[in-house]
Amino acid sequence: MPERSVRRRLLQFGLTSPLFALDLPLAHAAAIVAVRVWPARDYTRVTLELDRELKFSHALLANPTRLMVDLEELELDPELRDLVAKVKPDDPYIEQVRVGQNRPGVVRIVFDLKTPIEPRLFALEPVANYRHRLVIDLHPLVPRDPLQALLEQVQRDEPAGKPAIAATAPRPPSGGEPAGTAAARPSGESDPLAGLIRERGSKSEAIPAPPPTDVARAKRTDAARLMTIAIDAGHGGEDPGAVGRGGTREKDVVLAIARELRALISAERNVRAFMTRDGDYFVPLSTRVAKARRVQADLFVSIHADAFVEPHARGASVYVLSEGGASSTAARWLANRENQADVVGGVDLTRRDREAAQVLLDLSTTDQIRQSSRLGGIVLAQLRGVGRLHKPDVERAGFAVLRAPDIPSILVETAFISNPQEERRLSDPRYQRSVARAVFDGVRVYLRKHPPPPRPPA
Repeated sequence: MPERSVRRRLLQFGLTSPLFALDLPLAHAAAIVAVRVWPARDYTRVTLELDRELKFSHALLANPTRLMVDLEELELDPELRDLVAKVKPDDPYIEQVRVGQNRPGVVRIVFDLKTPIEPRLFALEPVANYRHRLVIDLHPLVPRDPLQALLEQVQRDEPAGKPAIAATAPRPPSGGEPAGTAAARPSGESDPLAGLIRERGSKSEAIPAPPPTDVARAKRTDAARLMTIAIDAGHGGEDPGAVGRGGTREKDVVLAIARELRALISAERNVRAFMTRDGDYFVPLSTRVAKARRVQADLFVSIHADAFVEPHARGASVYVLSEGGASSTAARWLANRENQADVVGGVDLTRRDREAAQVLLDLSTTDQIRQSSRLGGIVLAQLRGVGRLHKPDVERAGFAVLRAPDIPSILVETAFISNPQEERRLSDPRYQRSVARAVFDGVRVYLRKHPPPPRPPA
């Protein structure tokens, strides 16, 4: 080919010389670093971790219901093929997954679904130990109501003949039922679960109402109203929390302690427990607060395992929300670290739930902080019997998860997972039960001294 023709063709492609054309690098396809699946009743999350950001598109198809996701600038590799095996038969939303090379440079993932869903796909920048992530969230079209979840839990946990937790309920000012016993009435008119129980009709037999006999009326005279304790196991899913030198993950330890605490609470007659998460999945900080408010929780207890830059730090701590600055530099550092959970766990900031986001904007009342401090002091005193305390007094800082303006809320750091000795204790089921018992005893003492006021009629 004449030299002039070669030069003309190179210019058509924006090239200036044959040598430059030979030096053009090939496009680098993205590589999959890891694939993770987090199934839960609230939603299922699939996370693809990559060495760089990539373009993606998706389409929701019907008959049968399936989600199709196309990943550009990607070649099929063994890591992505493993996604098929990582979806378990008991996944609430995914029936099966199919992965294939749709065309050169484009990998297609097809999720065959068990039920109609609302897909939410978003990319996350590198943070902590993670590189680029593509998050695929499969939410039910009708979000799972925390009240319904609490009803199901009550039906599972309700034993007969449970003892009452609060023997010092307020006495009636002038005859009749005492203040605060409305939820103990058979109709449950002031109980947030009452409407759900009525809707279930005959299925409500799992929560039997006592007959209106004289004996039952006498018992109700000394009983406080039904109380709800929200238990918040910190972190979860993509967010492991702090990790000890031995590999112990905070999210696993605190979930175990939270479940022990739930079992203790569930054994009481006029109190029930609600867990903001009951599995290894991520819940945004504001959603945890919104769930507690939805079930009209009387108390909110967030369970964590502390970490610090120095491995010799040790002991349990209790924190409440601060009206101003943090009570110490360490408290401020810890609050900043805990508040990063949304960044690590993965939140789509472009479509954050409005109700949940509003919780973080509400200013907590002075009374809430005062009641939280009382609860925190009592729980801290009980933790002293389990082991060493990190600080002798309740600490204060701006924890996002404590921003419920109408619920006394505390954050319990059970021990320092960054301390090798305490990491071993946190991994011990006996220690987990001891911590749960101490927190439970503190909650029980608080409720006896400060029973919650009656709820207004529904």
